[in-house]
Amino acid sequence: MKLLIVGALEGYLTKASSVAQKRGCQICHVDAPAQAVDMLCGDVSFDLVLIDDKCDIPSFAQNLREQRIAATLVACGLGADAKHAVKAIKAGAVEYLPLPPDPDIIAALLESAVEEQSDMIYRSAAMDKVVLTANKIAKSDASVLILGESGTGKEVLARHIHAGSKRKGMPFVAVNCAAIPETLLESELFGHEKGAFSGAVARRLGKFEQANAGTLLLDEISEMDMRLQAKLLRAIQEREIDRLGATKPVKVNVRILATSNRNLQEACNGGSFREDLYFRLNVVSLTLPPLRARKDDIVLLAEHFARKYADENAMEQKPFSSEAIEALTQHAWSGNIRELENAVHRAVLLAEGEQIQPQTLPFYEQAQNETEELEKTKSPGSGADHARGNKLAKVEREAVLETLSGAQGDYHQAASILGISIRLLRRKLDRYASEGHVVEQQETSP
Repeated sequence: MKLLIVGALEGYLTKASSVAQKRGCQICHVDAPAQAVDMLCGDVSFDLVLIDDKCDIPSFAQNLREQRIAATLVACGLGADAKHAVKAIKAGAVEYLPLPPDPDIIAALLESAVEEQSDMIYRSAAMDKVVLTANKIAKSDASVLILGESGTGKEVLARHIHAGSKRKGMPFVAVNCAAIPETLLESELFGHEKGAFSGAVARRLGKFEQANAGTLLLDEISEMDMRLQAKLLRAIQEREIDRLGATKPVKVNVRILATSNRNLQEACNGGSFREDLYFRLNVVSLTLPPLRARKDDIVLLAEHFARKYADENAMEQKPFSSEAIEALTQHAWSGNIRELENAVHRAVLLAEGEQIQPQTLPFYEQAQNETEELEKTKSPGSGADHARGNKLAKVEREAVLETLSGAQGDYHQAASILGISIRLLRRKLDRYASEGHVVEQQETSP
């Protein structure tokens, strides 16, 4: 674990720093944010950055974002000035720490910074199987390919593997291959020397060197350009990288974890991904199930996020009502855990009364509108309008049943093709069955 202190905090943190060091924490101190940025761009990655609230925190946080440096930022100041705390948190700090702190607080912050992102929350059998395999291979140095839909928690699983490995005290560095422009990704991974290209005003270490002796996560690796894939393959095979503009290679020792929401074997067959790189990465493959396939985890995760956002916003923790729980478990969750987290965050902020009600969930209004539309189709008109309504209802019924048949009874796939929610599809099928039509009532998809 590594801690970076920025600003005039040394005198107030002496005792706390001593406690943290005894627990194995490595501590560095710089006087100004500019020095901190240089250090964060350099050889060492830090689990936590403590910054004096007298520093220009908004500019510092913006600089970190522009440099694509991921760091947990905690602002510190004398006393408990609410205005300073709010300003610091709005600027990008995750917490405000009054000084002088209790000696154990720094150690606790460090542990939470490392452990929070590696917590696996589940009770479903589908996830139990994945985590059991992950735990078995965590202590090895084997490359791991983590597959799954967007929002299923691939990076969380990667952090869990790192936390259970023999490299757990060393850096965990993640780079999103899809979020960084192709022209910048090579420098981001391998670094560059001063003057290597226009705008390279100083030497910068890439993610490989920042992760040296630790773990490097290549997030959404399927989006990487073929030319860069060749350079990555060489770096993995030879355990050395070439900085842009450098005259000699640099030896590195990293464990590679990679994620993708695409089928990489199909990408290889289609010529958009190198097969030799695929085999190099795919020593062990783990596939995270979508949230709809782990319904036992929905309420558990929702309660976790409700506690998290209530604490973050200094609000009273409230339970979900039975109606809200039903709405959560019936929703399709096409965005998986990421969608669930956002929905619960909103619900926590809007909740009134003693419980979180379904009306605060973002998808609830849409579901109600779909129900009203369905009710309207049940109320026939008269004369020619009634006849036309019957014809339209018949066309709709045939289209729905044919789509379900083409999807081999998979309700989720059929709903996706029809562009409606799974709840509305179920209601339509129930109505067709009550009218005497033959309907496949067995869902083949969870």
